[in-house]
Amino acid sequence: MPTPSNTRRGRRGALPAGLLLLTLAACGESPTGPGHVDEITELPRQLTAGEIEVIGASNRFAFDLLRLAGVPAVENLFLSPVSASMALGMTMNGTAGETFSQMRSALGFGDLSIEEIDASYRSLIDLLLGLDPTVEMAIGNSVWSRSGFPVRQTFLDTVKQYFDAEAAELDFSTPAAPDRINQWVSGATGGKIQEIVPKPIPGYVVMYLINATYFKGTWTWQFDPKDTQTAPFHLADGSTESMRFMKLDGTMPYRVTDRYQAVDLPYGGKAFSMTVVLPAAGVDLSEVVASLDDAAWTDLTGGFLGTKGTLWLPRFQMSYERVLNDDLKALGMVDAFDDALADFSPLSPAQGLFISNVLQKSWVAVDEKGTEAAAATSVEVGLTSAGGGFAMRVDRPFLFVLRERLSGTILFVGEIVAPPEAS
Repeated sequence: MPTPSNTRRGRRGALPAGLLLLTLAACGESPTGPGHVDEITELPRQLTAGEIEVIGASNRFAFDLLRLAGVPAVENLFLSPVSASMALGMTMNGTAGETFSQMRSALGFGDLSIEEIDASYRSLIDLLLGLDPTVEMAIGNSVWSRSGFPVRQTFLDTVKQYFDAEAAELDFSTPAAPDRINQWVSGATGGKIQEIVPKPIPGYVVMYLINATYFKGTWTWQFDPKDTQTAPFHLADGSTESMRFMKLDGTMPYRVTDRYQAVDLPYGGKAFSMTVVLPAAGVDLSEVVASLDDAAWTDLTGGFLGTKGTLWLPRFQMSYERVLNDDLKALGMVDAFDDALADFSPLSPAQGLFISNVLQKSWVAVDEKGTEAAAATSVEVGLTSAGGGFAMRVDRPFLFVLRERLSGTILFVGEIVAPPEAS
């Protein structure tokens, strides 16, 4: 039976996500940090062609989800494309025919075979959990099935081999079953996601495939709490609300265009970073989000230059949840949700299986010390019948992206359009 101890943790790493291998140029003095940390300037090995394909697919999926969830930008959001991709990637191993083809296309994998996709997930998980000893990264996968429901052993062997997925059979009709699954999720996310499975579990549900992703990083250049002040945050409708703003002076990776300002804030040894994109005055956040794809993102992150300036960044904490069914259908993944069309024959000999719900819950806190973030994605399978220089004040709706900088893997994406609670 899966336990939180089965979650793979690394005081290093995160999932790679983009084609770009980037070394940031910096000139002059950098913002002060907590002490000397060895800078990580390259991956421990070269990415394979398959890994590059999967990373590019993951990034394309990230921006597809962001556009579907965040355009127009009317509410705060926070998603983990990597978590969703892994949970769906496991599930894809149980599909065949048009169901498989649609899932592969929705996740951005092109013509890659399931063997190529699985092998790249496997090597990327290993790579991501071993990059930065000053960053805590954890990835956990699990499969929970209803007692008596037939699951093909080949499916279980595959998700264990490539996703480190633990499998357990539970009596879903008992009150203890949802508690057991939710305890696993809580343990795998550092207690940040308390519940992903409903109580009681619906009678038609026969399986949950769950990914949990956790990140905790300390800023390379920390903000001094003494400089944090309350100031107005300007909402899209012209009104203002108060937020706490942290301040950082120094040389940092920065770029500006007629559409936006952007800054890249590294964690620990700089393998991971948060990229903050602030639309120019008069430019709506939705316009910037709509213009982003994998190529545009590569161009954005490739244009940073070490520039002296002052950054004011909101301190915030928020939780978010979203049912991804409609988003995935919009990306062409239709048959998997249709009990008459879905083909889950590689998963089970049972007829009438379909995906009944894809739910993601996420949590993030950004403060003077760094960033902590967690997400859990559940794929529910049902059974039919069953100062000088630049100045950047992030005081209006903005985009933020947590990424593994060296490979480009996007871990989390979010939009802040109004002050969340506990800011």
